[in-house]
Amino acid sequence: MKIGLVVNRESWRLKKILVNMFAIIGLIFGVTGSVYGQTRVEVDRVKVAAAEKEKSLIENLRHHGMEKHDVHILIVAFKAEMTLELYAKKRNDAVYTLIAVYRTCMTSGTLGPKRQQGDKQIPEGFYRINRFNPKSQFHLSLGINYPNASDKILATAEDPGDNILIHGGCFTIGCLPVTDDKIKEIYLYALWARNNKQTDIPVYIFPFRMTESKFRIYSTIYAKKPELVRFWENLKIGHNKFFSEKKVLDVSVNEHGEYVF
Repeated sequence: MKIGLVVNRESWRLKKILVNMFAIIGLIFGVTGSVYGQTRVEVDRVKVAAAEKEKSLIENLRHHGMEKHDVHILIVAFKAEMTLELYAKKRNDAVYTLIAVYRTCMTSGTLGPKRQQGDKQIPEGFYRINRFNPKSQFHLSLGINYPNASDKILATAEDPGDNILIHGGCFTIGCLPVTDDKIKEIYLYALWARNNKQTDIPVYIFPFRMTESKFRIYSTIYAKKPELVRFWENLKIGHNKFFSEKKVLDVSVNEHGEYVF
């Protein structure tokens, strides 16, 4: 009996040592199970998002006469209102329809464009999604192509900054955080659009909803910053054109950094 007890204790100790050893290896190398060269945690973020959200998102698309396999999207953000609107259309259609509205749960900086690294400003202007990150430190994230041509011309420092994202979590120093729960939805919509060959997903970021009344108010508040008001007047042209037509804007930038529509 004593021999059997000693053997059982030694087996238990050996098992405990092996379990701890593999746990340490997992912490060192991030091994939580591997699928096609990615850790299970990385792969599961998108899979979990689909499992949680796909059914309701498909229902939302169908409510607006669209399908997952035939959708393109466009995103509009308003800094002052801390709002992000998601528009969608069928691939061969021209006009977008508002299908979802999200709150950005935190903001940084002030109204006005981003002009240099470290200013904590959220950009203002006309952008597009340029990268997908399924293993972001902010759960999931979509990269925005800041600095664009206008930002590079109007930058006030040699380094205008970069790495602006729409992401999960609720922390920002220039990005658009929408919580882990809501980035799952936005990420899936964007992923479906990319799978449907939408190579450019527009992201329009405005300082505020640029109605005539609000523009008068903010122009008065910022009257001592005429350059900023002129910049907003330029943005307002694109704002009004999009909201009157609900179509992708044909945007270029002139030698002064102004947007041309």
